[in-house]
Amino acid sequence: MAVESVYTAEALATGGGRQGEAKTKDGALDLTLAPPKEMGGSGDGVNPEQLFATGWSACFLGALKNVAGDDYNTDDAAIGVKVSIGKDTEDGGFGLAVEIEVVLPNEDQARAEELAEKAHDFCPYSKATRGNIDVKVTTSQD
Repeated sequence: MAVESVYTAEALATGGGRQGEAKTKDGALDLTLAPPKEMGGSGDGVNPEQLFATGWSACFLGALKNVAGDDYNTDDAAIGVKVSIGKDTEDGGFGLAVEIEVVLPNEDQARAEELAEKAHDFCPYSKATRGNIDVKVTTSQD
């Protein structure tokens, strides 16, 4: 895939990866990193999975708005993303799994599923991970 760049975000992590600091070059984000308690950490900071889930949810909502066009007012829509990390049973390392919940109030189920599928096809995060991690997309009205 060829990409004609219109914006580039720059970030730097220091201090050991999951334990340390991360910040963007422009200073918009300046975060303390810490593993979650479930992974033996203090939980007193942000972890990469939280950042990934946050970015993907915002990107997916933008994709939804784009594919819905004037057919659906996405102001009431919400995208929930859960990013799970765990052992990769194939290679012994770690892997990710993602669940995306598309909430479209006042939309019938068939149309909600259609819009969610189109947004998943359009979203850059979805494109980047397609075929690399397990992703489950569901829809609801509330």
